[in-house]
Amino acid sequence: MRRLTEQVSKEKLKEEKLKRDLVLLEAALYVAGRPLDLKTLCSVLKTRSKRKVQKLARMLIEEYRQRNTALEILELEDGRFVMQLKAEYTPMVRRITTRPLLPAGPLKTLSYIAYRQPVKQKQVIEVRGSHAYRHIKQLIDAGLVARERVGRNIILKTTPYFADYFGLSHDIKIMKKQLRSLFETFGSQMQSKG
Repeated sequence: MRRLTEQVSKEKLKEEKLKRDLVLLEAALYVAGRPLDLKTLCSVLKTRSKRKVQKLARMLIEEYRQRNTALEILELEDGRFVMQLKAEYTPMVRRITTRPLLPAGPLKTLSYIAYRQPVKQKQVIEVRGSHAYRHIKQLIDAGLVARERVGRNIILKTTPYFADYFGLSHDIKIMKKQLRSLFETFGSQMQSKG
């Protein structure tokens, strides 16, 4: 009898620890507002086992899938995890966000770079104007764009952080298709408002 009580008690503790770990993982992903790697998530749970954390994160993904809420947790191609608003809800709540990631000018420059990448900085400046130098610096500082010197040219392209932040593929061909679709959707929404 005593042995059975000890076994039940151990299982109860194990179950409580699992719940606590899932809640901590959820809190970390929520507060971060960006993708987190396994190393970071391990530090939150105070463990070295990346396999354990990955398993817990995948459990959380499934739990969110079953909840059927506006939020989702995704495992990205590079093994990081992110909590985000499902894409279909973004247009409905966009107007109440407190502050955009970027002002309109840099956002237009970012859109151009993302759609034309890899693109020469010179071409971006010709199309967007000399103020785009300032935009490019902002985008690089924000970690959304990378700059690479190739011979005499400076080539601009988006970073993996850009893809993760906007929920786009890391594959440039697929990303461009996704962007084209977004631009078309946005364009038709703007026409219906005007």
